Amino acid sequence: MRIQSGLQRRENRSGAVRDLLVTTHTPALRSGRAMRTYGVARALAMHGGLTLLYVRFGAEKPDAAFRAIPGIELCEVMPSRGLRRLLAYARGRLAGVPAGFARGISPELSAAAARLASAQGRGRVIADGPTAAAALAGLARKRPVIYNAHNLESGFRHELTEDGDDPLRGLRSFERRLLACSSESWMVSEADMRGARELCPGATLRLVPNVVDVAAITPVSPAQRPTAIFVANFAYEPNRNGLRFLLEQVFPKVWAELPEARLTLVGGGLEQHPSGDPRVEAVGFLEDLAAAYASARCAVVPLLQGGGTPLKLIEALAYGLPVIATPRAAAGLAVRDGEHCLIAEGEEAFAAALIDVLRDGAPQLGRCGRQLAVERYSVEALSELVLP
Repeated sequence: MRIQSGLQRRENRSGAVRDLLVTTHTPALRSGRAMRTYGVARALAMHGGLTLLYVRFGAEKPDAAFRAIPGIELCEVMPSRGLRRLLAYARGRLAGVPAGFARGISPELSAAAARLASAQGRGRVIADGPTAAAALAGLARKRPVIYNAHNLESGFRHELTEDGDDPLRGLRSFERRLLACSSESWMVSEADMRGARELCPGATLRLVPNVVDVAAITPVSPAQRPTAIFVANFAYEPNRNGLRFLLEQVFPKVWAELPEARLTLVGGGLEQHPSGDPRVEAVGFLEDLAAAYASARCAVVPLLQGGGTPLKLIEALAYGLPVIATPRAAAGLAVRDGEHCLIAEGEEAFAAALIDVLRDGAPQLGRCGRQLAVERYSVEALSELVLP
């Protein structure tokens, strides 16, 4: 185990109450999961500082966005390999942790979290996601631990498997235990709040929506060229399925009316170009998305599966672009169809909405979407919601 040198000495000298956020990935903005972690970290750091404890996984080091959070201290744990990790996995599985989450349990992370949780001046302990919550289950029996849920996992993962009901029952049982043993659970949407209440009626829940750093985003002027942009991590199956929906069902109808229409795909996870049509451009992962959004007339969020609230939808609203989304994508957000975005169900309706916006634009829609992002889905708004 390796922890940032001098961290404990600095904490003890400062005397400030610092929350502890524990996550199982290197803090780097490469996915929607990491964006939620970033928003929560920013909001927590506004209230006396924050220690972010993480296992190195997914990236070699934290990126500049996390390092620049005022008041944050980053603390790295090097995970073990071999027998010790295998034993941790086996213990997790025996405790009912699904295999995909049990693989990420690090005994080094659990030990470091327990040590830091007892440090002088320590505030709340927050487990970031189900794997971190499983890793801190032992600590949660000794002191309050908050569970920061990224989704109500049992609300959608059964849609992504063909294994029948058994995996769903196991997932629901696991998630029920997380909700029951956590002092409080932070849910991303009202829909997830309702699902969590049904799953565990006695759980203490708080609505903590996904947010983006709206203040750091300058609204763009929609491009004249009829281009739609889809920003996503395409390694995530619901995003791949949404892309398939666009390419196979929606854009053939769009091109029948607007042959010059284009689609730009931004994000990692595409092993090969998904289309042979030159009007589809895949640019891969981009550190800075401002130019990509500025090159589009609208954004699309075509999710047919998944839970929570898509951060890329909130991000597109913050950039001031008109957004066309499926009902599933918009379900967790306080958006109104025709006011903040266009919500279209099915290939015919989605294509028709997209044709209208690509042809004529929708500047008022973009302005209202931006205002909603400022009021409801900014870091500043979230900081008020996570007050102790």
